[in-house]
Amino acid sequence: QLKTTTTAAASRDFTEDRLWLNGEEADVGHPRLQACLREGERPPTPSTPGWPGGVSLTRTPPSCPLAVRRLARKRRGDGTEDAASLSLSYKIHIATENNFPTAAGLASSAAGYACLVSALARLYGVEGELSEVARRGSGSACRSMLGGFVQWQRGERPDGRDSLAHQVAPETHWLELRVLVLVVSGEKKQVGSTAGMQTSVETSPLLKHRAEVVVPERLALMIRHIRERDFEGFGQLTMQDSNQFHATCLDTFPPIFYLNDVSRHIIALVHRFNAHHGCTKVAYTFDAGPNAVIFTLADTVAEFVEVVRRSFPPAANGDQWWWGLPAGSRGLPGARIRHPAPPNPFPAPQPGPGPQFVDDPSQHLLDADGMPRCRA
Repeated sequence: QLKTTTTAAASRDFTEDRLWLNGEEADVGHPRLQACLREGERPPTPSTPGWPGGVSLTRTPPSCPLAVRRLARKRRGDGTEDAASLSLSYKIHIATENNFPTAAGLASSAAGYACLVSALARLYGVEGELSEVARRGSGSACRSMLGGFVQWQRGERPDGRDSLAHQVAPETHWLELRVLVLVVSGEKKQVGSTAGMQTSVETSPLLKHRAEVVVPERLALMIRHIRERDFEGFGQLTMQDSNQFHATCLDTFPPIFYLNDVSRHIIALVHRFNAHHGCTKVAYTFDAGPNAVIFTLADTVAEFVEVVRRSFPPAANGDQWWWGLPAGSRGLPGARIRHPAPPNPFPAPQPGPGPQFVDDPSQHLLDADGMPRCRA
């Protein structure tokens, strides 16, 4: 229900590589994009257990031979190409779209780079392990290369080549699990994830302790909760880790404020809801942004959605307040608690698979000439 769609095309008629993001042409020369596309230098970017998705502090060295074009060249042996092989000298056009806010703390870069690497690999006939390539674009993208519940393994090699994604359980493992996304703000955040992470690594003593002591223990515990489908343990640990991550943001100098007043209202609402039931029925987590990701089970969705509807009346949003899976209906007595209403959308997906290839040409983002389609 939340997705990024990417189309890549190559042609001898293209005069330059080009990229369109959500219908607008973007900089195809961005170092992270080029790190996935061709051989060359990638600026060393740390990833760390203190930040969402990070499980290592690794740096990719210059000219690391893992970009898709270089992998394609390497796997063609001596560099010669048969008639069926796509020429590596052709320029490419890439179009990518998100059906959710971009750069707003909802993992648009993780989804985008996973899509990009998968599309390029299909284009050039590259198979095998690709999560390390995706990681060069966005650390968390390595996890998005697989479906369901995925661990980003720390690895031991100095060059980071063994810092890969590993599936803990497929998306079919916990069919009752639901993920509600409360979009507090669709605006681009003021402090990007990479810049914020680098500043935290440099200035936060709490982050160092978190990376070395807290995360390894919590990672093993979280995997156990997932495998056992223990929502009580899963939910509590999710909230505790989200809170500590944002504590490291405050411990950073100068401090980083990703949460806003509505974010904090949502946190309080979740704890009141759980206290009312006497157990953990819903759990929140916040990435590097103000938007809330809520985990719950299918039998709780309708009740919690009604609580959110009463707390954040959707009058300003009308019918667009909710989309995704059906929520059902659950009447609740009592008065509304009026807080600022989150803007559209309020989607409800299930845990999903990894990248899926779209065979329907009508869904492709590029036309037969390799240019963006006009989409309503």
